[in-house]
Amino acid sequence: MNIQPYGTPEGQWPPLMTPWWFLLTGPMRRKALRKQKIVRVEVQGLEHLKKTLASNHGVMLTPNHSFHWDSYCLVTAAEELRTPFYIMTAWQVFAMSKWFERYSMQRCGCFSVDREGADVQSLKTAVDILQNRKHPLLIFPEGDVYHMNDRITAFRDGAAAIALLAARKSSRPISIFPVAIKRWYRQDPTPSLLQTIEKLEKRLFWRPQTDQPITERVLHVARGLLSLKEMEHLRVTQTGSLSVRVERLSSILLSKSENRYGREKKLSLIPERVKDVRRAIIEASEKAAGTASKEQERQWAEDMDNMFLVTQLYSYPGNYLEENPSVERLAETLDKLEEDALEASYPTVHAEREVLVRFDQPIVLPIGKEKSLIPAELTNQVGNRVQAMLDGMNAQREKQS
Repeated sequence: MNIQPYGTPEGQWPPLMTPWWFLLTGPMRRKALRKQKIVRVEVQGLEHLKKTLASNHGVMLTPNHSFHWDSYCLVTAAEELRTPFYIMTAWQVFAMSKWFERYSMQRCGCFSVDREGADVQSLKTAVDILQNRKHPLLIFPEGDVYHMNDRITAFRDGAAAIALLAARKSSRPISIFPVAIKRWYRQDPTPSLLQTIEKLEKRLFWRPQTDQPITERVLHVARGLLSLKEMEHLRVTQTGSLSVRVERLSSILLSKSENRYGREKKLSLIPERVKDVRRAIIEASEKAAGTASKEQERQWAEDMDNMFLVTQLYSYPGNYLEENPSVERLAETLDKLEEDALEASYPTVHAEREVLVRFDQPIVLPIGKEKSLIPAELTNQVGNRVQAMLDGMNAQREKQS
């Protein structure tokens, strides 16, 4: 995963939606996709979105977020509609971008959100878009890129909560569109994958295990890297399956930080627990600004690093590759390892790829009945729809091959 700065952003980046700018920058987006060897993007179900927009609904799009540049693939649908999307974007993306990139993102409908803080302005912007604007609002409920295109990670409740809040005082219906984005290789990426696994083995000071199947080599590297982290934090390696070891190490690191900052363990999702601890660290460091000792600053930095490690571990469920060692899952696992162990900003582009974007039928929030809905239940409904579409895409692909 990519390392990002955490703290309170110095400012906000509001949307400056300019449709003609969005259309003008289309060639740059397509060039970026070609550079990533994404040579074909097919969009299905766009008629559902077109019909809903024509009925003047407030529209929220909730896609999975499994690989870099998937937003560019989804925006292909906006280009077909000639209707840009507002996109809620982590403030770190703006902070780490050049001024022209920030300017262009805002003109294309992106606006910043502070995911670790109570970002009232971002919330107001999102609600206003759903209640009053003609362009859809795009939110990735997974939050981060976990490189698992066959399986969604748990959707967070924020998107559903925003939709329900907007519906309570809206003069028009609010519709949520589950969207599935699936990527496949058009060419065999194995030669490039073998080069990447060899780099990882050498990083561990191992001889390349060329006599072993690539799946076993990838799993062996994963076990080796996990053992190093266990030795660092636990002073001993654990026993058990990868999934058990990952869960145990994550739990130990989270509980230690939660106890240190007095956070109640009332949240069930690991990303939400990580977010809660990060917020506590940010609050503590800002409260003691200018008066903190070097030891306090060292502890905050260490805890922040540990939360990043927990997020990394969360993206390795342990059984994802073992249950189906397809070339897609092999590549995804190596993409993660390349970012995490080789510190690559982006993983290697191994071969040509194609992408399918599918829009489901909308979930309409009827005016006056939205108070009976609970964000968690609506989130589960949306997530289940997206997972079902991904499963259906894979099943259809297997029949065609």
